[in-house]
Amino acid sequence: MVKFSRIVAGVIRWGSWGSKLSKSKMANMISTCFENGVTTFDLADVYGNYTTEREFGDALILSGVSREDIQIISKCGIIKPCAEKPGFKISHYNTSRRHIIDSVEQSLENLNTDYLDVLMINRPSPIMDYREIGAAFQELKEAGKVKEFGVVNFSPDQIRAMRRFYPIIAHQSDLSMTHLQPMFDGTIDTCIANDIVAMSWSPLGGDKIYTHTKAGKKLEAKLEKYAEGYGWTVSEMALLFLLHHPAGILPVINYAKADKILETIELLDVEISNEDWFEILIMLQGKELP
Repeated sequence: MVKFSRIVAGVIRWGSWGSKLSKSKMANMISTCFENGVTTFDLADVYGNYTTEREFGDALILSGVSREDIQIISKCGIIKPCAEKPGFKISHYNTSRRHIIDSVEQSLENLNTDYLDVLMINRPSPIMDYREIGAAFQELKEAGKVKEFGVVNFSPDQIRAMRRFYPIIAHQSDLSMTHLQPMFDGTIDTCIANDIVAMSWSPLGGDKIYTHTKAGKKLEAKLEKYAEGYGWTVSEMALLFLLHHPAGILPVINYAKADKILETIELLDVEISNEDWFEILIMLQGKELP
């Protein structure tokens, strides 16, 4: 079983989809993460329109951090027409055996590595063939090119269906204070029941709380007041809310600034009570518990 760090460094915003870090700055990000115990890095072939993996791979060499001392997660399955992926008219999903294997080969080349610690199917396709995905996973495992496998945004039934054809060890979902559904629709429970590591790819919920509606502004003010009472920001409270869950949910932190990563690491030493957790939940749901 791959051992992940408690905080996962999301690389999606390091490249052209975000801060456009230079190779040296990206190398510094890798080093800073590693030196502070963040050893798991989350990527996908599609990030930066298929350029971020290559940039990360070059930066990893420059950083001097040993490949064997970190865990690299990458994903495939999303086809996005762009300069690096010509010949397609629309964005769509491809979870065929051939595409999965070809994607891994390209990722390994981009990342300057012989293996991925985890490969994930980046979205569930309505026409995915679980048997074919399982066959691709088995082939990659036997070739030593991928250690373990996972999925993203799969429903509980889809997780169980995938497990019939190949065991998965990790699942990423959109889970945060602003999107609680995976806690209540059986997704997290399915992960727990099957020893699957649960991860949140958007632990801060984006900017969904901060809407221009009257209700959104009211909730924002309420959360800020509560957080200030403990000396937290709302973002810090959002992470503490997830970290408190007994499932051991791993937040994928998509910051491209080293100081923000360090601030997140410091939260691992902060504990909130069950009562605090439920008080936050009640604020988010806008009603008392039944």
